[in-house]
Amino acid sequence: MKLTTQVIDWLNIAFMLASAVAAYFLPFEVFLFAYAVLGPLHYLTEISWLHERKYFASGKYDYLWLLALTIALFVSVFLVPWREMARGQETGRFVAAGIGYLAFLSALAMTIFHRPQAKFACVACGLVLLFAVAQWPAYTIIFAIFLPTLIHVYVFTGLFILYGALKSRSRPGLLSLGVFLACPIVLMFVHTDTGYAPSAYARQTYPLFAELNATIYRLLGFPARDQAQFQDALYRSAVGLAIMRCIAFAYTYHYLNWFLKTSIIGWHRVSMRRLAVIGGLWLAAVGVYVYDYRIGFITLATLSFLHVFLEFPLNHRSIIGIATELRNRWRLAPESLAMAPALPKRMTEHSAS
Repeated sequence: MKLTTQVIDWLNIAFMLASAVAAYFLPFEVFLFAYAVLGPLHYLTEISWLHERKYFASGKYDYLWLLALTIALFVSVFLVPWREMARGQETGRFVAAGIGYLAFLSALAMTIFHRPQAKFACVACGLVLLFAVAQWPAYTIIFAIFLPTLIHVYVFTGLFILYGALKSRSRPGLLSLGVFLACPIVLMFVHTDTGYAPSAYARQTYPLFAELNATIYRLLGFPARDQAQFQDALYRSAVGLAIMRCIAFAYTYHYLNWFLKTSIIGWHRVSMRRLAVIGGLWLAAVGVYVYDYRIGFITLATLSFLHVFLEFPLNHRSIIGIATELRNRWRLAPESLAMAPALPKRMTEHSAS
């Protein structure tokens, strides 16, 4: 059954609220479940959908460069023994940030240029710029930590919602954007004693993702003096739980939003053979997570990185599309006013008064 755009917009709002409520009461458990169960199915179906649309890139084989960068990122994060080197962790983050920056810039070149020479020139200019921005303290945080996580699951999702609302001229779509922006604010600042305490399994498993929380915690001005203090703040403090609620909401709704739009984007319109392969790989991925979450996290990391990088051209096209829609509306506004009939004298006098 194909749902109308407005019905999907209302369902979007319902899914946002459901994700926010679940994240509020069980933030760590909801995140770990969504990441292990919904995440792999999202990666597989989105990559399949992007493949059918040539990854929204201008060149037939552009995606191979993003694939190479994904492999480079996996090697950098999991195979290079940074901890054994002097200042290894800082160097590792710097390298990961450089790969993320290069992938994002390359995707922009793939989006706006068709000739390979122009793409190479764009990337070369970006590399020159990299020497300047690499000294910026926020560079590593943005490209190594936030770009593949919260920027991907929250910022780009919000841009997709905005673009869809502008294209469809949907008021419920704009309302859904308002709810989407409001949910993290409520989750961050509304604190009530729910009696919640993370399960032992969550405490044992979540350190795989805790660097994101630690970064946000420090940016909010709450630097932990040592690892023990941070662990206590992460699982017990109001600020730590508020951060986790926002992260859990962003990831959970990001996945649900993808599956809710199935009837519109049509990622399921592929051969039964491909659907069977996707289903089999998804069940195997969930099985690995059930067996050992850490092994599942490492095993599926390449797929996770890949779907983030391959989506970059679509992200750029969405930003360009939003700018185009807003520009068109700006141009139409004066024309609409000029074409509007003159108001009766009494109405204009009433407005002036």
